[in-house]
Amino acid sequence: MKKTITIATRESALAMWQSEYVAALIEAKTPYKTQLLPMTTEGDQRLEVALNKIGGKGLFLKELEQAILAGEADIAVHSMKDVPANLPSEFQICAVFPRADESDAFVSNKHQLLAELPQGAVVGTSSLRRQAQLLALRPDLDIQPLRGNVNSRLAKLDAGQYDAIVLASAGLKRLGFDQRIKSRLTAPEWLPAVSQGAIGVECLADNAELAAVLRELADHKTWQCVRAERALNLKLEGSCSVAVGALATYHLDDTIALQAGVFSPDGSQVLTARQQAYDPKILGEHVADELLQQGAKEILALGG
Repeated sequence: MKKTITIATRESALAMWQSEYVAALIEAKTPYKTQLLPMTTEGDQRLEVALNKIGGKGLFLKELEQAILAGEADIAVHSMKDVPANLPSEFQICAVFPRADESDAFVSNKHQLLAELPQGAVVGTSSLRRQAQLLALRPDLDIQPLRGNVNSRLAKLDAGQYDAIVLASAGLKRLGFDQRIKSRLTAPEWLPAVSQGAIGVECLADNAELAAVLRELADHKTWQCVRAERALNLKLEGSCSVAVGALATYHLDDTIALQAGVFSPDGSQVLTARQQAYDPKILGEHVADELLQQGAKEILALGG
């Protein structure tokens, strides 16, 4: 009889899609069966408050991690952009899968491009990174909070509460909302969140047997890129309380190129850096050092 891996997951449609994707991979390529343990996290419940005011994206992980510690689940599946740079010592990321579209999506019912928005247009996002980049490009915009799952955010746009909203392209595509993307916001002019578009699996740090099984499913190139971006974020002490964007790309010669940016909340200050190297951790730290030398620490303090 096959062993069963229990997967802790948030209950949102996107989280369930991601967990079902991982479950299908596990069942197709390992001797394990799977079952899902859907859960509601504090981050899902407290939609009236901006994440940076109540503890950050780690609120999407806490209950799932507690289920693993309690033995109720073996692994948790996450959007890697929601995983804090400094993971608790009891846990490890044991697999990261091929990255989907890492861009942000400009979504509007009236306009095709960000540049086409009229002066003073209302744009919805609760991401400080997106807010800062929007204001850097269009300081005239009225940025208003927007939280909730993908469906509820789209519903608020359709109800006329916003002229446009900005969401992750990967989430829209995974849920079949490709047609809602009017245009993609892409590097180098626009930087995504650290690890955006990548799905990862978290398990106990001491569960070497399970980690080894899952690591066989991982995508090496994506993992190297995610490691570089997370190393940068850790050095910058980044969280959703600060505006940091980053994108690493894997090259044919096995080097990794990392471009990153630090933005003041009002978009008036923008620092960027780009380097290329073989070691993802060293690369992330070196790019962070370059940004810090440019004054990133002072800008990041504005978002705290």
